[in-house]
Amino acid sequence: MADILANRRNNRWRAAFFLLAIFGVIAAAAWALLGSRFLVVRSVEITGTHLVPKSEVLAVAGIPEGLPLVRVNTAVVASRIDRITQVQSAQVTRDWPDRIVITVQERRAALAVRAGTGFDLVDPSGVVVRQAPKEPPGIPLFAPDGPMLGNPGVHAAATVMRELPSRIARLVKSVTVPNADSVTLHLSSGVTVDWGSSGQTAQKARELAILMRTHARYYDVSAPGTAVTG
Repeated sequence: MADILANRRNNRWRAAFFLLAIFGVIAAAAWALLGSRFLVVRSVEITGTHLVPKSEVLAVAGIPEGLPLVRVNTAVVASRIDRITQVQSAQVTRDWPDRIVITVQERRAALAVRAGTGFDLVDPSGVVVRQAPKEPPGIPLFAPDGPMLGNPGVHAAATVMRELPSRIARLVKSVTVPNADSVTLHLSSGVTVDWGSSGQTAQKARELAILMRTHARYYDVSAPGTAVTG
C-alpha cells in the first residue's frame, strides 16, 4: 500500500513538473515574440515600385521600427498601401527574424486620354496612373464616353490592347468604343479595324494577320470566321 501511495505522489510530482515545463516554454516563446528585442522590425524592404516613391509606401505602411514582428497586422498594412492611387495591389509578409517585405504591384497605363494640354494615362479600370505633357509613344489614344472610372468602354479597349499580339498592338494609334461590344482600332497607317467585342482575341488576331496581307484600308473581324475587308 505504501508503494502505491509513493508511486501516486511521484506521478503527481512528474505531472506538475511537466506542466511547469510547458508553461515555461510558452512563457519563453511569448517573451521572444512580444517582449524580446531580437524578433522586432529592424528593416522594411519594398519591391515592385516604379511610379510610387518607396518613401511614400513606407510612410503609408506605418510600421514603427522596433515593433515585434508578430504584432504587425500584414492585412491591415496591405490595405493601407492599396489606397495609393498608382497601386493595384500590395502583399506584406514577415521575413524572420527582423524584416518586413512589401511587394507592390503598380497599375499599368493602357490608354491615353486627352486632358487639357496634356494626357491622362489610365489603366483598365479608368484610374489615372500618371499624366504626360505630350502624346505618349506606345499607348493608344482613347476618348471615353462619360466618366473614366469604371467605364466599360475603357475596360473593353484596354482588354483588347492587352491581348493583341505585339506586332499588331504597336500599330494601333487610337481606339474608339461606342459601346463595350463595339471596339474599333485605328492603325497608324490609316487602316481601320472593326474588332467587335473584347472576346475571341486569339482567333480575331489570326484572321486579321492574314487579311492584312491584302493591304486593304478596312478590316472587319468582329465575327470570326466571316471576316471581311473593304
